[in-house]
Amino acid sequence: MYFLFKVVSLLPLCVLQLIASWIAILLNSYNSSMKRVSSINLKLAYPELNIEQHQALLKTTLKSQCLTYIESIKIWGMPQKYNVGLIKNTFGEQHLTEALNNKKGVIVVIAHFGCWELLNAWLNLYTAPMIMYKPNKHKSVDRFILEARQRLNATLVPTDENGVRAIFKHLKQGGLTVILPDHLPKASGGIYSEFFGQKTLSTTLVSKLASKTQCNVIGLSCIRDQKSEFNVHCLRLSDNILSKDLQNSVDCLNQNLEEMINVSPEQYIWSYKRFRKVDGNKNLYTSSTI
Repeated sequence: MYFLFKVVSLLPLCVLQLIASWIAILLNSYNSSMKRVSSINLKLAYPELNIEQHQALLKTTLKSQCLTYIESIKIWGMPQKYNVGLIKNTFGEQHLTEALNNKKGVIVVIAHFGCWELLNAWLNLYTAPMIMYKPNKHKSVDRFILEARQRLNATLVPTDENGVRAIFKHLKQGGLTVILPDHLPKASGGIYSEFFGQKTLSTTLVSKLASKTQCNVIGLSCIRDQKSEFNVHCLRLSDNILSKDLQNSVDCLNQNLEEMINVSPEQYIWSYKRFRKVDGNKNLYTSSTI
């Protein structure tokens, strides 16, 4: 896989995007796992859509997800200069620079949305982030991704208590960290909070770090436009995330994540089983629940 990814990353981006579009057509033609899970999640998140609207959004998101995955391989294999050059416009850049300048520390919140891998290269233009890194279970894939991560200025820390302590210290010193909080956490690291209409287990990591450090919390997205070009959107998230009330903080963070995703909902990774643990222990991924 390492050498396959190396070869794929050398292909022109436009060719890779065309291949991704073909793959999406195949996935939509059959009852693929990506299609099935995405369909369930979209029905949960946007119950107001009629059948035609749902099918149109499902088709679009399958293509977008395929684009995201194949673009990530390209980005991992290319140098920072090339990757930064893919970004055509930046909106709200002042929110990041102001946060860095006040020396209170910065948590950058990124969802699994758009071309988030480009944001690593972009952030490294401003600072040296500290980022949690969980090794990929496939060693050859992990080697490829790790090489990409280590080319940048980022400091990688493990996804455990040692990593959390390192990030806490980094924030207290005015540093920046990046966290993707829209994953399904372990029970010990989450509380139930509404996300796209579902009271689902949600991570408390951002909220606890923000509360203890009273740092800046910035939202960052890299959205693909109709020309398949990339634009960075940076915004300051609600101060309520800094609240000592953990439930209030997590609720507010989830609401902010929804607002970020709803800018271009088809670009979210809807094929992830985000709602595996909802209040009441229902299994929302069986055919009888939707």
